[in-house]
Amino acid sequence: MAGSDAHGPPGRVFFEFIPLGQQMRVAAIDEATSTEVVVIAPLTASRLQMQQLALAKLKRKLGAAPETPPGGAPPPRYA
Repeated sequence: MAGSDAHGPPGRVFFEFIPLGQQMRVAAIDEATSTEVVVIAPLTASRLQMQQLALAKLKRKLGAAPETPPGGAPPPRYA
């Protein structure tokens, strides 16, 4: 895939799979921006389903503009 800018669709994406008990930790990393997202999926999901879920989250993160609520205060961050 082609490269991406900070707010465009992902270019080349790397996936990392780490089993955690009965779940799988899947990281999707955009090569151009080094943006990373992580999802936790059940082991019963197929590898393709896990990748699609992680990729959708990455696309959402890359395409989302930062939201500023009225009053100019930044949105709260939760772990």
